[in-house]
Amino acid sequence: MEVKLTKVKGDWEEVANRARTTVGKEELGKEPSDKFKKRILMAEHSPIRGLIYCFKITNIKSWVATHLVRHHVGVEKWVRTQRTDRTGENRDEIVQGAPVEMELEANAQALINMSRKRLCSQASPETREVMQEIKKQVSQRDEFLARIMVKECVYRGFCPEMQSCNYDKTPAFEKELQEYRDTIR
Repeated sequence: MEVKLTKVKGDWEEVANRARTTVGKEELGKEPSDKFKKRILMAEHSPIRGLIYCFKITNIKSWVATHLVRHHVGVEKWVRTQRTDRTGENRDEIVQGAPVEMELEANAQALINMSRKRLCSQASPETREVMQEIKKQVSQRDEFLARIMVKECVYRGFCPEMQSCNYDKTPAFEKELQEYRDTIR
């Protein structure tokens, strides 16, 4: 499996200008401060949806792609077809683990939301691996967004899952939670 961040649409100056519009202020005319970036990401205000990250994911298991396809708000995705008339292979004979490729576009809010579910220990290891690689790719372009992309228990401060893995009862959880909270400082 390979995940490649191919493009980022939108920029931080646009995010700041949209935020300023909502409170009746003039455009900033420059990239905002790191403090602003951290705070607006943590607050999850609507202007962050203007940052759109585009990924090409290759050699991903079909069923893992299905996990990502389930996210629909703020996400567009294109998965290689398995239609018999297009591939020449009998679709009924293709196994769920067959590799496919996909492209995925997700805005910053969608990446935060996806991370909450797909970095969780209740997600399959294969799906977590893809989401961890997406986060890694994002971190190379936007460290602040990547720091906000956390699993559900860290996001909420406790595990809401019906069958908890009990990670939220460990010292590692406490450390990760503190790092997440320190993001806005």
